[in-house]
Amino acid sequence: MTTTGRRALLTAGIAAAAATALPGCTAAEDPGPRKPSAAEVEAERMARAEAALRLRSVTASRSLLERYDAALAAHPALAPRLTPLRRSVAAHTKALGEGGTTVRPATAAPSPTATAPATATASAGASASARPAPSPAPVAADPRAALKELAAAERTTSDTHTAALVTAPPEYARLLASVAAAGAAHAYLLTEGARA
Repeated sequence: MTTTGRRALLTAGIAAAAATALPGCTAAEDPGPRKPSAAEVEAERMARAEAALRLRSVTASRSLLERYDAALAAHPALAPRLTPLRRSVAAHTKALGEGGTTVRPATAAPSPTATAPATATASAGASASARPAPSPAPVAADPRAALKELAAAERTTSDTHTAALVTAPPEYARLLASVAAAGAAHAYLLTEGARA
């Protein structure tokens, strides 16, 4: 085989290799964004559901915390009794919001239905921060009635957390169960525990 034949063979081999390697790199044959797999879509759905659950849980606990603040402002004499419970509710509120799920869209351009909850949550969050926070319910003038109102708010919040257990991921469900149990204990301490 002559040198020219070897060069021709080598050139043909390089050309063939380049022909098979380069089509994936050309812009003309770019397939566009990758369609997310079913597992990725499901993971995104679950992350959005968990984020919404965390938001509802934190909002319920924050509302209860505001009730404590209002009761303490209306009845400063109840501070020795309410301050430890309020501190506990503040810790629960913080714990329920920690470790929140960050939702990242799948690789493909999301469909309008997939972005609707995120857009709605984002716009709801933006509109909620734009308008003033609703003031907590008025506090009863009688301290005993104020304690009963707080106990009822504790029970309502505890029930909210208990109901959320059904859809919560396991670790967050354990936290919700603990917070719900503490809320039930607070309700007892605010009413029945005072009589003991």
